Amino acid sequence: MNAVTPIDAKVARDLYESAGLTVTPAGPVLGAEIGGVDLARPLAPDTVAAIRTALLQYKVIFFRGQDISHEAHVAFGRHFGELEGHPVLPTVPGQPMILDIVGIDGMQWTEATIGGGRASDKWHTDVTFREAPSMGGILRARTLPPLGGDTLFADTVAIWRDLPDRMKERLAGLQAEHDILQSFGGRVSDEKREELRRTTPPVAHPVMRTHPETGEQALYVNRTFTSRILGVDEAESRELLRYLTNRVKQPEYQVRFHWSANAIVFWDNRPTQHYAVLDYWPHHRVVERVTVVGDRPY
Repeated sequence: MNAVTPIDAKVARDLYESAGLTVTPAGPVLGAEIGGVDLARPLAPDTVAAIRTALLQYKVIFFRGQDISHEAHVAFGRHFGELEGHPVLPTVPGQPMILDIVGIDGMQWTEATIGGGRASDKWHTDVTFREAPSMGGILRARTLPPLGGDTLFADTVAIWRDLPDRMKERLAGLQAEHDILQSFGGRVSDEKREELRRTTPPVAHPVMRTHPETGEQALYVNRTFTSRILGVDEAESRELLRYLTNRVKQPEYQVRFHWSANAIVFWDNRPTQHYAVLDYWPHHRVVERVTVVGDRPY
């Protein structure tokens, strides 16, 4: 675990300037666009340190016009930790560390399925069904629709901060169960479902997690993978999850990223949730993701 170090804005600005980066906030709550770096080239240690600081400060960072190879995508991710795959989603041929994401979570849209896809709520933090969910995701655009296909990010630190004190007191000591089958169980074969039941059983994480690097407290339940809150009856669990997941939908906690050719998004998976907007059918959207290994929430 890294030492907890709150981000000092002046120290961060000096670090960005020293590394030659421009950092422009993309919204009032979270998100920033990063310029002055070519991710196709090897990165100096001070550049990597500045990018990591920007990630911690803004929670999600955006890079434009980065025409990088698959190898450079993997190399960039490895600056921030070990990489991991996914138990369900496919990978780019010959690139086991790069997820090939067509549509949303590997779902191929058709006239028969698009309505159900639009109706489903896809706000989530990635792979919270793991004992150690990922630290971050690095998403690169490959095929974009002429319009639409944006990605929204929400700041779960701000959401937790603004909860009523009595609600935070109620939740602070509770844990919630996270289950891969809640999202993926209905879209895989019976055999795969049984395999996931054995290899990826439900796990418990705190409802409020503490960021291991900044010390910030964040809400840590999501509509996609959180199946129930433990230690309360079923009715209260449903009501609490409804209340908490609805807070994530409030625009005041969000930033919206409009994709462009060769754009790259790097988000801190620990204090955020994200949502891929499904408004581009019958056009296609293909993105590729490198995923950085994380740690067990506490």
